[in-house]
Amino acid sequence: MTVERQPSQTITILLVEDDAPTLWRLQEALTRAGFEVRAAANLAEARDSLAAGPPRVLLTDLQLPDGHGNALIRETRARFPDTEIMVISNLGDEESVISAITVGATGYLLKDAFPTDIAATVHELVAGHSPISASIARFIVRRTQTASEAAAEPPPGPALNTAKLTPREIDILWGIAKGFSYAEIAGHLGLSRQTVPGHIKSIYRKLEVHTRGEAVFEAVQQGLIQL
Repeated sequence: MTVERQPSQTITILLVEDDAPTLWRLQEALTRAGFEVRAAANLAEARDSLAAGPPRVLLTDLQLPDGHGNALIRETRARFPDTEIMVISNLGDEESVISAITVGATGYLLKDAFPTDIAATVHELVAGHSPISASIARFIVRRTQTASEAAAEPPPGPALNTAKLTPREIDILWGIAKGFSYAEIAGHLGLSRQTVPGHIKSIYRKLEVHTRGEAVFEAVQQGLIQL
């Protein structure tokens, strides 16, 4: 899959990490790639940085000295809905993963599974993908399969579509679930690239969600798409 890349110097990143060696390593790699990187070691510093203006990308740890990263994710998503958010953490348990995605994270990487090219991962995030560590992806698949098995005998009647999504919106939602970029979704469906964001906003409004992860989770729960 080809990732559409924008000039890295136009992308501002807020990097929140309390472990100094990890912070320096990531900041150096991203700065060398041409990104504008703001570094913060805790929630207070991150909030001060956000007060100066929204970043294009938030990369944050979850365990911070003065609180939990989910608070920062929730605040950033509410104030700056266009900011892409990715978790970089040692926490890979069910509660941490699901809660981070629920409050607004669109990517989740474990620190022991860092990609060799963190800059490429940021480009993927900005292009509309959701970078996720392999072990996290397997966990989400298993969780979805378990939920599907529990609902193996649904009551008679059509699949739930309480949000009243149109067939076109369901097709776009399927593309989001598969990790396609907006341009790729448009190409597959014969749409203009410019019309896809409008459809996605309509999907979010109908499903009453704010992120790709929430939209996919809700669609799977309603039986609208299958992963």
